[in-house]
Amino acid sequence: MRSSTTPIAAEMVASVMEVPVNVGDHVDVGDTVCMLESMKMEIPVLAERAGSVAEIKVVAGDVVSEGDVLVVLAH
Repeated sequence: MRSSTTPIAAEMVASVMEVPVNVGDHVDVGDTVCMLESMKMEIPVLAERAGSVAEIKVVAGDVVSEGDVLVVLAH
């Protein structure tokens, strides 16, 4: 069986507030994988597929642009 990956990207320019997952963690659909802040609003970034966290591309304090990959899931 082959494993595939799914990148989870930012949908807007924002600051990374928190990354509440670690590499190897299992996430389910709807779990928060990153918390962003834009225009004084907190924006949770949710997993759209279940899987395990393969890579974390950002840390708290980073500024990301639309399309930047935040987390990569393996499934």
